[in-house]
Formats: sequence, C-alpha cells, structure tokens
Amino acid sequence: MPELKLVIAEKPSVGMELARVLGCHGRRKGYMIGSGYIVSWCVGHLAGLADASAYDPGYGKWRWSDLPIIPENWRFTLDKSKTDQFAIVQKQMRREEVSEVINACDAGREGELIFRTAYHLAGCTKPVKRLWISSMEDKAIRAGFDDLRPGSDYDGLYQSALCRAKADWLVGINATRLFSVMYRHTLNVGRVMSPTLALLVQREAEIEAFTPETFYTVELDCGGTTLAGERVSDPAEANAIAASCKDGPATVQAVERKEKSEKAPFLYDLTTLQREANRALGYTAQQTLTYLQALYEKKLVTYPRTDSRYLTADMAGSVPALAFIASVLCGEKEPETVLAAQICDSGKVTDHHAIVPTRTAAQTNLDDLPTGEHEILRLVARSLLRAVCPPYRYAETAMTVDCGGHSFTAKGKEVLDLGWRTYAESKEDTVLPDGLTEGAALAVDAVRVKTGQTAPPKHFTEDTILKSMETAGVEDMPDDVERKGIGTPATRAAILEKLVSTGFVKRSKAKKITSLIPTQEGNSLITVLPEMLQSPLLTAEWENRLKQVERGELAPENFMEAIAAMVRELAATCAPVSGGEVLFPSGKESVGPCPRCGGNVTENKKGFFCENPSCRFALWKDNRFFAAKRKDLDKAAAAALLNEGKLHLTGCWSEKTRKTYDATVYLEDDGEKSNYRLEFDNGNS
Repeated sequence: MPELKLVIAEKPSVGMELARVLGCHGRRKGYMIGSGYIVSWCVGHLAGLADASAYDPGYGKWRWSDLPIIPENWRFTLDKSKTDQFAIVQKQMRREEVSEVINACDAGREGELIFRTAYHLAGCTKPVKRLWISSMEDKAIRAGFDDLRPGSDYDGLYQSALCRAKADWLVGINATRLFSVMYRHTLNVGRVMSPTLALLVQREAEIEAFTPETFYTVELDCGGTTLAGERVSDPAEANAIAASCKDGPATVQAVERKEKSEKAPFLYDLTTLQREANRALGYTAQQTLTYLQALYEKKLVTYPRTDSRYLTADMAGSVPALAFIASVLCGEKEPETVLAAQICDSGKVTDHHAIVPTRTAAQTNLDDLPTGEHEILRLVARSLLRAVCPPYRYAETAMTVDCGGHSFTAKGKEVLDLGWRTYAESKEDTVLPDGLTEGAALAVDAVRVKTGQTAPPKHFTEDTILKSMETAGVEDMPDDVERKGIGTPATRAAILEKLVSTGFVKRSKAKKITSLIPTQEGNSLITVLPEMLQSPLLTAEWENRLKQVERGELAPENFMEAIAAMVRELAATCAPVSGGEVLFPSGKESVGPCPRCGGNVTENKKGFFCENPSCRFALWKDNRFFAAKRKDLDKAAAAALLNEGKLHLTGCWSEKTRKTYDATVYLEDDGEKSNYRLEFDNGNS
C-alpha cells in the first residue's frame, strides 16, 4: 500500500489551492487526493474550549456562589455545525496509508491552535510537519513544501495560542458572570476587549471635561506672505498690538535656512495598513482585514496578519521586479532608483515579513476585483513604491520680523528632491520670497486679529484607537520587550467589532470622519470594573508574556496560574459599586417603587423584583397567600401594593368557611422580609 501524506489547511479555499499545486485532482467529499497527497481542511476552528456547563451541569445557571470557575482539566467541544468535516479529517488522519500529517493552516498563532486542536481531538499520533509560507503563489507553495519544518518547532507557538484561549475563557466566563449577576444585566467582559473600551471611555471623559480657552493672534500680510504673532488671551492686548502695526513697516530680524530630509516610510504591517485605510478610505479595521485576506487567497499580496514592516535579506534581489509591478498597479512611473537594502532586514522580521504585492498581481485585471480589494491592493503597492525611494529632501526657511515692537514669524519650504514623496498623495509646499536678508523692510499691506479656541482631544477613530492599542504600555515596559500593546495585529479588528456588536461602542459619522464613541452602557461598565480588568498596561504585559511562552522563556502553567490568581481575587473581592443600580437600567416598565431602597421594581415571568443588585426585594407570583384566596398577583395588583401599599380584593375564597369575602391586603416590609396583612371590610384583621 503506497504511503500518503495528509495536508490539513485552515479553509476549503486554501486547501483547494494547495491541492492544485500538489497535483491532487481526485475530488472527494471534504478532501482531495492524488500524487501521493490527501488535502483536507478545518473550516476554521472545528472545536473550541467547552462551555462551563460541560464541567458541571449546575453551571448552566449563572450564580455568584459558583465563582470562580477554574477547570482543572480543560475540555474541548466540537462546533455542532462542523461535525461532518471533523469526522472527515479524523478519518483521513487514521488511514493506515497516511504516514505523516502536514499542518498547512495559516502560519500564525491561531492557525497553530486550529490544527493542534483537531489533531488532538482526532486522537492522532502520527508525525507532524509544518508548512510555513508568506505567499499563496505557486512558487512560494512549492518552496514551502520543499522546506517543511518539524511540527515540534512550533510547540511554543501552540502553547502561546492555547494559553491565550484559556486566559480569555477564564476572564470572559468569570468576569462576565460576576458583573452580570451583580448588576442583573448581561455585561460582556473580556481580557482584551475591556481595556480597549477603557481607552475609549477615558478619551470621552477628557473631551467632556475639556474647557476651551479663547485666544487671539495678530497676523500681518506682507506682499502675500502671512506672518503670525504669539497667541494672547486678552482681546484688548491683541487689538493694541494690531494698532501698533498698521503703519508698519516690518523689519526682518532673522532669516534661517536649513536643509532637511525625511526617510521613506516603512512598508505596511497589518495595523499600519488598517490605519491608513481608515484615514484614506474610511474602511473599518475588519473591512481592511477581510479585503486583504481575499487578496492573499487570490495570490495578489503576501500574508496579511503580520507585525513586521521589513522584508528578509534574501528577498532583496526580487525587490526591483516587485517595485515595477507596484508601479503598474498604481498607474505610476517606475522608480528611477530602487533602494532594496533599506527595506530588507531579516533581524526585524518576526513570523512573517511586511505586506507587499506578489508577482502574480502583475497578471491580474484590476477591473475584475471588487472595489475594496482594488483600493487595498493599490495602497499596498504605493507603500512599496515609497519605501524603496530616496529620502524626501527640502529646505526649510524660518523668518522673524519686528513690527511695532512685536515679533512675528513665518515658515516656508522649498523642495530639493521629492524622493519618496513622488508617490505621496499630497505634495503642497509654502515658499517664502527670495532675497530676504536681515534688516530688510517689508511693507505691511494688512493687519488682522484672528480669534481662535483651544481644541479638545479628538474622538477616537479606528486609525487612532489602533495606534493606542498598539502602543499601550510602551512607556512603562522595558525597551527590549518584543510585543507591546493591547491584542495583536491579527485580533485588534475583531476586538473593535465585538465592542460594537455588544452595544458598548457605536460608530458615529460626522464630516466624513467616523468616530468610535462609547455608549451609556459602555461608560457604565468601565465605571464598575476594577482596575485589573481595564488596565491597558496589564493587558500589554500579558501579551508580552504570551510572547515569552511562545519563545519558551515562560512556562505555560506559570502564565495560567497568574491569570487564575487574578480571577480568584476578582471573585473574592469585588462588590457592587454604591449606587451602581442606576447605571444599568433594564429598559423595562417600572411597576412601582421598591419599599426598601426606592429603586424600580419590574416584572419578569416569576414575579416583581427590585432592579437594585444589592437589594433582595421580591414579590413572587407563585405565593401561598394569594393562591389560598384563589387570586393572582398580577401586574395591576403588584402596582397597587407598591404605589399605595394596599390592594382591595373582592370574592376572596376562605379555606376555613369555604365562602367568599371582600378584604384589603396591606404590604408590610421590614427591610429583610415582606409580609401581607389582611383587613376585612368589616374592620377586622
């Protein structure tokens, strides 16, 4: 029986492409076979960490007393919608003729977790090799299969991925249940999501607390050149300065000319591309990632989920050809000089190099691409064109003049060499008049006083929040830390989307700019969350420790114990914030005021309950007092008891006399227990 090699891809589309390159043309349900290979796929995560109820059926109900929930032996459960594909993958892994399994899932942390989870659940013990590629081009795929690496080389990456999943489970399950039960309102709390929300809430608080200050600036118009004085806060002072300058002249005090240069910007990693696409095109981070993934699978760009902005040294020889392809994609002329060395540095490349167009992109009809993919491909191509160019060189001239005993300044810029800015969108410069020397007199054509106000911080956009997520904790962490910030390039888009989908953040568009604004519920959540759950610095430190796990510098169990300790502390020490009940209104109609705390009492299927999480007041629909009288405690009855303290009933059934009677029920509550007192219409109780 000839031996076969089993290749497991992450998605069907990728699996089909790998099969084509390998010569697997025999199509079967859920896999391809041929030329000594079987190629199958996982359809994303075939399985994930089991829900809490898998460890104890009692966890199906959310109870404060059950927390913290910390599994001793972690369990996985299959995705019910993907059981058929898992069965296919498992069957292929168990075939006798399969001698080894090749992990061809995406070359990153999540791809490693997707494969290993399926591999272990299938009970497979066969040798594993790893396909690690940064391009879906045929040449790159063949080269990758010629250079398969031992699966054990990526044990650290798998442990990092597994720790990330378990940490998110521990924080998500425990914190979400704790605060949801505490405030009787579903509150999704996440290890990475909550610190991101905290950044947004803090920014809005800064904007709300900002008090604008009015200032005044005197400007001179001298032969078409505008010179500005210093800001002053007193309008009378500004008018006095303007008056002293009306008759001129302005005398040049100094003219200083400096030649400067700006190096070409680096190539894109995922985050910088998402930021640029948001600024230039208004795309969300998730839209950019979706378009980029589609381009990758169409072989038009290299691997998208990268945090590197350089290419490896061995790619230097291919850079001129890639630059030519980029010029065609952008409809621009080819760079006169291609400085490949300045973008090739293997020491600055992590798992994958920067995002660049592929050679295949040269044969693509761009008109056939969806608009979003087309625009993202052009951004990637333009980035490469800029990155291989010489610096942008210019001369900056600063002029200072005196008028009426006051100082005014102007700056101008003269382009010496456009360099990389040949491919920049904006190339406008301000040039001061030639021949200006110290002591020269300038005629003052006009004087004006401009009124301005200091501006508050700007609302976060996807561009600016991505930057803040990337740099969170940077100043407080050692310089040699490899991974800083909240989340990873591969996960930040999903974090933002979850904040929106859970109702904690909304997108608000004004003047073509879409801002991310925390909702009332988002603000309320951050108000009640302890520092340990909303600290960007702490989350950034966790990301760094996950990187240490990946490199084998930190034992996975040590990372997990730190997370478990935090969860235990959370469950043991957290208590409702005083007055916190008003932060999470249920939106339900109030039946009446709570006789204990004055909060709103609302109805659910079992009774009428105070919405204040620290108050235990309840009127149960199913209670013996009303049942014995063959009466229902309905909404109208509860409203009367709560608002008036009494309820008049007619036709009450007497179990003793087996007759009916009329009476008034009074609600009495001593702060711990509620009772009903009955007063008959004849005055007897």
